[in-house]
Amino acid sequence: MDMFIFDLFDSQGVRQSRELGQEISQKMTTVLADPAKMIAKGAPHVIHSDQELDEYTEALFELTALENPSVSETEAIELLTLLIERYEETHYPIPATDAVSVVRFLIEHQGLTQRDLVPQFGSESSVSMFLARQRKLTLEQVRKLSARFKLSADVFIRAR
Repeated sequence: MDMFIFDLFDSQGVRQSRELGQEISQKMTTVLADPAKMIAKGAPHVIHSDQELDEYTEALFELTALENPSVSETEAIELLTLLIERYEETHYPIPATDAVSVVRFLIEHQGLTQRDLVPQFGSESSVSMFLARQRKLTLEQVRKLSARFKLSADVFIRAR
């Protein structure tokens, strides 16, 4: 490893690194010289309809199901993810909500009672006060709710 670091910084190694960088830059310029041609040949593009969203989502599912995706398949996964997220954020935004609404939704859809949340809140009165908007969540409660419902803590923090 030390030899590699030394070689990288000697005068010949530095010159080779510059040459390699210029070669990569030239190849990138060639590849991106005509993006319109790339798109015309079928390269992924900005999603404009739900039909395209469905097609891109299906392609993404197929790629993510691969056991050992290649470098180009991994890059395709990243690109499709970005394109899908952009379209969904624009056309299907998730409305902002508060933590109380999130917890009420979870209680209702999982058939729970306030008493079921005592382990996350500490007491039944703490659950009641939170649901009545008289008390905010503590970080410990956020952690426990996140673990119980297997949701990102962001769901409760963003909504605090």
